[in-house]
Amino acid sequence: MSVDPLAGKPAPPEKLINLADLVSDYYTGEATAPVAFGTSGHRGSAFKGSFNEAHVAAVTRATVEYRTGDGRGGPLFLGRDTHALSEPAFRTALEVLAAAEVPVVVSLNREYAPTPVVSFLILEHNRRHPSGQADGLIVTPSHNPPQDGGLKYNPPHGGPADVAVTDWIQNRANEILRSGETVARLRYERALKAPCVTARDFVAPFVEALGEVVDLAAVKNSGLKIGVDPLGGSGVNYWAPIAERWGLDLTVVNKRVDPGFSFMTLDRDGVIRMDCSSPYAMASLIKIAGDYDLAFGNDPDYDRHGIVSGGGLMNPNHYLATAVNYLLGHRPDWRTDVRVGKTLVSSVLIDRVVAGAGRVLYETPVGFKWFVPGLLDGTLAFGGEESAGASFLRRDGSTWTTDKCGFCMTLLAAEMTARTGRLPHEIFKGLSEKYGATDYTRIDSDLTERSKKALAALDPAKLPGLAMAGQKVAGAWTKAPGNDAPVGGLKVGLADGSWFAMRPSGTEPKMKLYAESLGGPEQLDEMIKSARELVSES
Repeated sequence: MSVDPLAGKPAPPEKLINLADLVSDYYTGEATAPVAFGTSGHRGSAFKGSFNEAHVAAVTRATVEYRTGDGRGGPLFLGRDTHALSEPAFRTALEVLAAAEVPVVVSLNREYAPTPVVSFLILEHNRRHPSGQADGLIVTPSHNPPQDGGLKYNPPHGGPADVAVTDWIQNRANEILRSGETVARLRYERALKAPCVTARDFVAPFVEALGEVVDLAAVKNSGLKIGVDPLGGSGVNYWAPIAERWGLDLTVVNKRVDPGFSFMTLDRDGVIRMDCSSPYAMASLIKIAGDYDLAFGNDPDYDRHGIVSGGGLMNPNHYLATAVNYLLGHRPDWRTDVRVGKTLVSSVLIDRVVAGAGRVLYETPVGFKWFVPGLLDGTLAFGGEESAGASFLRRDGSTWTTDKCGFCMTLLAAEMTARTGRLPHEIFKGLSEKYGATDYTRIDSDLTERSKKALAALDPAKLPGLAMAGQKVAGAWTKAPGNDAPVGGLKVGLADGSWFAMRPSGTEPKMKLYAESLGGPEQLDEMIKSARELVSES
């Protein structure tokens, strides 16, 4: 995929969305597209008729019916990020929940509520109140462009809902949309004052508990100078309390919250996208990273992390391998039989780090939901995705969050620097010298019906033994080795350990091609060519 000439540069006026038109379309536009849950909730745009008031009301009502049918009596934590559509969608959801007399907990003083915070609050409540289980709704399209909106449901386990749950909510929501069924609502001003709605401080308990996950005392004592770019996201007002409580020399380099994200530099394809794993989207922080010992950023709902170390943005896979290596060597209270989770499109270096530590790997399809049970019962020490999302256990081996946590992953970079005296990119250099260097890429292209059908038609049984990129195909999989779950695409492994995979995105209309070569950049290029030919010839 070519790089747009404007990539990494400030967004020009013509790239900015008309916020007034977007919000107007949310309230007045037709729901021309159905509700469709991907890997992390329903996402769409009011401009396209795929995310508006009718969608949010229907999904919220379906969620109410699901939790009622499941005998849920505890509170529902309602969170949101800073996207333009998140505020009106938050209001719609609260109106429906209040009308149904669902006990709702919102953040005090209308503070934003990031994904990991909602997961943490659900788990904390359920640990103390086993008979009145809580769950949550989070209004966010994650790192998606400013015109998008999103809504996702986290059951009592605190993590992303599994397919059985999301299918039920999706089907019921679409039934409501098709039938034109009226969804009962309480006007927003009345909903805020309804007896079933409570405002609570989300910030203080989360900030306090962070010290149980990351050794923040070590970070304080190291004197590290840290720079943080919240990318205008929902965690923007969490960093000052974190710095104050734990005595960190931490500066928030950009405190702006703009629902149009006009301050962003454009992503690789010339689109405003708050992807903290992209050097183009993170260009502003990278530019000033030299003013700090370590710098990092997060996406709008704070379930992803981006680590700037040594003046450059670390490849997400490199940081995941570095984090796993560090945690397995610096968490003496973790059980020795805990496994390490990764998605099958994450780097093979993670496999080697885990094996080198004498631990067991758990490899799954894309989607953090696969890590939830293990993180919940403490049998999974870490769960990570190549797209820069991960979480791990507290230092004592108990559960932290069962959804991705950008806070703990970024602060872990500070802990490992404080305790080893080396920056994350320096630690990774040692790992690559020990386990071998790789070249990794992910290429997103437009998803067409032809390419989708061509991928689905591939027969993995016919691929082993074929020659690709100078190697024999050693195996091909449509199911993950860790749990035998369908991967939604195809992964092909070569004889030397190199691999590539293709799958439709679960969050955007994109075809994703992943490839990792152990034979250098030229082999990587050949693998990409082979992957594309494989689809075009099918």
